[in-house]
Amino acid sequence: MAPRVSRLRSPVSPIFLVLVALAVAGGALTLVPAAGAIIGGTVLLVLAGWAVSLCLHEFSHALTADRCGDHSVRALGYLTLDIRRYANIGLTLVLPLLFLLIGGIPLPGGAVWIQRASLRSRVAISAVSLAGPLANLVLAAAIAIAVAITDPPLPLAAALSFLGLIQVLTFVLNLLPIPGLDGWGVIDPYLPYTTRASAARIAPYAPFVIILALFLFRPAGELLAEVSASLYTLLGGDRELVVDGNIQFARLLG
Repeated sequence: MAPRVSRLRSPVSPIFLVLVALAVAGGALTLVPAAGAIIGGTVLLVLAGWAVSLCLHEFSHALTADRCGDHSVRALGYLTLDIRRYANIGLTLVLPLLFLLIGGIPLPGGAVWIQRASLRSRVAISAVSLAGPLANLVLAAAIAIAVAITDPPLPLAAALSFLGLIQVLTFVLNLLPIPGLDGWGVIDPYLPYTTRASAARIAPYAPFVIILALFLFRPAGELLAEVSASLYTLLGGDRELVVDGNIQFARLLG
């Protein structure tokens, strides 16, 4: 009989709580009737909020993996919501934040190492890949509903709405069936071995090529933005508030 894996308690990381507090502080700053405070608050809310969502995205992958048989994620600290556990500083923070500041495109920036052999089935493997993007979609819906119900002051509503759109962008972008993205992970278990092996070789580079293509090939970026905006509207989001939030965010760069 295989030894029983101890289900260690995974307390929430203080770093995650700091990120949440920074997002809240950013939201509070947008309520100050001064242009500098609104711009700074919007940027802080969006960037810290994006970091929080990255933690939730990767946590969802790990939690689903744990429930489906890979309990190694506990020992690796993936269930603590500690952003340091999900990848290196450059790929997880610096580069994605830079892309977000420049173009509002949420570059996939985190990763959890899953022992796929421990998962119970191909369906479980697909579920692990799907869990992360679904977390972003749920967060987008929560933001849209919260803004609609509470009707906060315009600067805060706009900043939240832009953050909500970024969640949908992350959902749509990650579900593209391209090696290195979660969409490929969903279909990968059902593909021939040779196809999976070839995809694994290009997976580390594919996401960066996609983002570069979105910058250089304008119609592709516009299509991604339109699909994401339409989906956010279906979730209850307000397009006009998204535009206002984007403007507030972009003012940091002049």
